[in-house]
Order: sequence, then C-alpha cells, then structure tokens
Amino acid sequence: MSGTGYVASIFAPGMQWEITGRSAVSAKYSSAEEFPGKVLEPFAQRFSHSDPFRPVAIHGCYADDDTVIVLWDGAGTTIEGTIYRNTYAWIMTLRDGLIVNGTAFYDSIAFNELWQIAPRSG
Repeated sequence: MSGTGYVASIFAPGMQWEITGRSAVSAKYSSAEEFPGKVLEPFAQRFSHSDPFRPVAIHGCYADDDTVIVLWDGAGTTIEGTIYRNTYAWIMTLRDGLIVNGTAFYDSIAFNELWQIAPRSG
C-alpha cells in the first residue's frame, strides 16, 4: 500500500465506527456502507476539486496487536474558498488487514462549522 488510497477501501463489511463527542455526525455507524454514506461522502462534497481534504501530517502511529492508533492533521479548501483544518485521533481494530472497529476524536466545533456549508451535488 502506498498510503494514497481512500480509507473506506480497507473497511470490513460489518465494520463499526463511532464518532465521539457532540458534532453534527457524532454517532455509532454499523457498516462499511453507512459510515461513508452518512459521513465521508457528504464531507468530501464540501471541498473543492482542486484542493480536496487530505492528511497533511501524521504525528504518531501506534500499534499493539490488532489495535492501531493514528494521530493526524487534515486540511483542504472548502467549496466556499475557506480552509478547513482539524486534528484527528483514530483508534482502529484490524482483522486480516481490514478495519473492523474504529473510534474517531476531533475538534467538533471546527467540524460543525464545515458541516454548515451546503455540499456540492455530484
């Protein structure tokens, strides 16, 4: 793997993902279809094609048996021309190279400001 793929490509079909806190999308998601459909795809639609959201720094990656924790920063230009930046901590359980369980922590205020932007269609 080159590290350039879409994270959903390594979701196990029955994956569970939780976004903690009180952001607009904080919830428990129960499948590899539900989480991208309700969060990742609408998230991506809020960014320009020329400068989409992407990881810009990895501060740490830690593994213990089947658990991996990644602390990273992401950024991109929104369709309104503003810059969105956030720091994420993802705790993931992997099985056979696929994510079967994940928990995400991030700045909910910054996320909710982004979520106020109407997504582009298509």
